[in-house]
Amino acid sequence: MMHRPPHEDFSLKETNPHLGGGKVSGDKLTSTYDLVEQMQYLYVRVVKAKDLPAKDVTGSCDPYVEVKLGNYKGTTRHFEKKSNPEWNQVFAFSKDRLQASVLEITVKDKDFVKDDFMGRVIFDLNEVPKRVPPDSPLAPQWYRLEDRRGEKVRGEIMLAVWMGTQADEAFPEAWHSDAATVSGTDALANIRSKVYLSPKLWYLRVNVIEAQDLQPSDKGRYPEVYVKAILGNQALRTRISQSRSINPMWNEDLMFVAAEPFEEPLILSVEDRVGNKDEVLGRCAIPLHLVDRRLDHKAVNTRWFNLEKHVIVEGEQKKKDTKFASRIHMRICLEGGYHVLDESTHYSSDLRPTAKQLWKSSIGILELGILSAQGLLPMKTKDGRGTTDAYCVAKYGQKWVRTRTIIDSFMPRWNEQYTWEVFDPCTVITIGVFDNCHLHGGDKNGPARDGKIGKVRIRLSTLETDRVYTHSYPLLVLHPSGVKKMGEIHLAVRFTCSSLLNMMHMYSHPLLPKMHYIYPLTVSQLDSLRHQATQIVSMRLSRAEPPLRKEVVEYMLDVGSHMWSMRRSKANFFRIMGVLGGLIAVGKWFDQICNWKNPITTVLIHILFIILVIYPELILPTIFLYLFMIGVWYYRWRPRNPPHMDTRLSHADSAHPDELDEEFDTFPTSRPSDIVRMRYDRLRSIAGRIQTVVGDLATQGERLQSLLSWRDPRATALFVIFCLVTAIVLYVTPFQVVALLTGFYVLRHPRFRHKLPSVPLNFFRRLPARTDCML
Repeated sequence: MMHRPPHEDFSLKETNPHLGGGKVSGDKLTSTYDLVEQMQYLYVRVVKAKDLPAKDVTGSCDPYVEVKLGNYKGTTRHFEKKSNPEWNQVFAFSKDRLQASVLEITVKDKDFVKDDFMGRVIFDLNEVPKRVPPDSPLAPQWYRLEDRRGEKVRGEIMLAVWMGTQADEAFPEAWHSDAATVSGTDALANIRSKVYLSPKLWYLRVNVIEAQDLQPSDKGRYPEVYVKAILGNQALRTRISQSRSINPMWNEDLMFVAAEPFEEPLILSVEDRVGNKDEVLGRCAIPLHLVDRRLDHKAVNTRWFNLEKHVIVEGEQKKKDTKFASRIHMRICLEGGYHVLDESTHYSSDLRPTAKQLWKSSIGILELGILSAQGLLPMKTKDGRGTTDAYCVAKYGQKWVRTRTIIDSFMPRWNEQYTWEVFDPCTVITIGVFDNCHLHGGDKNGPARDGKIGKVRIRLSTLETDRVYTHSYPLLVLHPSGVKKMGEIHLAVRFTCSSLLNMMHMYSHPLLPKMHYIYPLTVSQLDSLRHQATQIVSMRLSRAEPPLRKEVVEYMLDVGSHMWSMRRSKANFFRIMGVLGGLIAVGKWFDQICNWKNPITTVLIHILFIILVIYPELILPTIFLYLFMIGVWYYRWRPRNPPHMDTRLSHADSAHPDELDEEFDTFPTSRPSDIVRMRYDRLRSIAGRIQTVVGDLATQGERLQSLLSWRDPRATALFVIFCLVTAIVLYVTPFQVVALLTGFYVLRHPRFRHKLPSVPLNFFRRLPARTDCML
């Protein structure tokens, strides 16, 4: 397999599209659709017909309308036995593909053998009026039907015909000539553009305090009681109570994710572990709409709930059997002060708390124009040839958008524009491209899954305000065989700031709502809750019409990105080395100064050092002035393009095939035992090296501790005497003299240096550590 040059193939390309019909401006809005290229369409709205002639022997007709333009033909639904039908359907024909100068609208009668001609209306395209929003919609008019010879016949049809753009209100719901091959209501719904909203997510905190008067079946033993809580697919349990009585205590928190509207109640059961099985001592069901909501850290009131032997929840009805006096004491609340994390914290698009009362005002507007894609690869085979039916999904905050599907095209043009309110600049918008596999038959329960073509992330804080960014981004996907470019997506992005002062003030605020810092959740809790949140979001969006499918939502939310990957571990190691590279470079430069590699520079450093020692009040101003000068100097080379996926940084272009195979392995593994053994041994060798490094760090720390611990009595005695002498010398000697002498000693000429390690280093290395005590 031949690899293309990464710089040429995987680079970001700046473009200069003709946006908004040439009306785009970098600093203000000029029209609703000013971030996309205008696409011209011929629109035909078929409203209704009246006085249609009878064609059947029954004296009625089954009318429908056929709209024909060249080779493209669209039809309305038909009505049975109705001479005054009402359709109200819109047809859109792309001007780029017009193959005729005449539009023919024919009314036909549906028949088993052959559909009967009832009349038609013909339009010359040169005389069709143009409409540009915000003009009001064109009013439909009545047209008398004609026969094939052009003579008037019985019956009239109400129509509106106009030329417009994709900004027209009729565009989203119109039948498109581009999708003429798609049939079926479900399939047509699957290709249309839609806006979705994520469900409103809450953290549910269940503080289980105690239970009273439990009735275990075996009265002669101490019960081992715990509480199990179930909410939808989430199940958690407390530890076994240590009180071992019929009045057990726990005082333990259980955290769940709940989504509005609250469909399922919280089911709690108190269970006793008897041998190898669990005996239910009582249950209760709590509807979430009755639960208190809190916005801050103030505790809500506790409540007692009666436990019942059997609770069956059907809608809002409960069937109760065998009441008894057992009760459970709890504090339950819906937490409005937290932000429910459903995305990776590195790519969060929203950081606001759940409760709307705590939201701050927006700081700006993000506008995204999804223009087109180029060079897409075939994703599936149809009629013996490769094909791709591409659509885009963009996610920012709670709002998801999905473009229409462009049928059978490797260079689709969407030219759709969307807008989001921005509440925090340190957020990320994600745009994914997918292949629609649900067009023919539209079986949403079938095994077909929409194919992943690639995605792009753009961090808003890296964008200049009020500037329109038009770039072509590479769509890179990692496969078991290696990184692959699936095509390019062409985007226009603009971040408009409503108040620069508010945005600058945001940088002083904590990233997450204050409850995350006052009552922080543990890392394991956050991981578990994020998993539950992504499951709820994907399930809810997959139930929408048309559905935003589970595989699409999970790809956009980066589900599974926390799994072990040798490639990602190497990439992160080299990222750390890149960060430390600056410090290492400074250390090498200072070593060259100390060794007088460049005598002039060393002399200048001596002079600067003497000035700073004599005037110590200049030290901090000098450091900050130096940082200021560096920042101003680097402004000339500031990044002009938004960041994009970097294959070298990700080590995707140099990963070993076995490492990629391991990354794509399922959890738990599905690979043969010999491969798993080899990977386990490799992991052991890596972990052994990490273990050695950690041990070395611990050794250095223990040597520091042993300076005063008298573990080595001679070393500690020497150090204590040294400290006393140093204290006396520093007391009687001015600080500036000590600093000058120390500086001159460090910067001394190489002829006064020895190649052997220094005395302090030799002393430190001889100190004992606790490695002798390790098994």
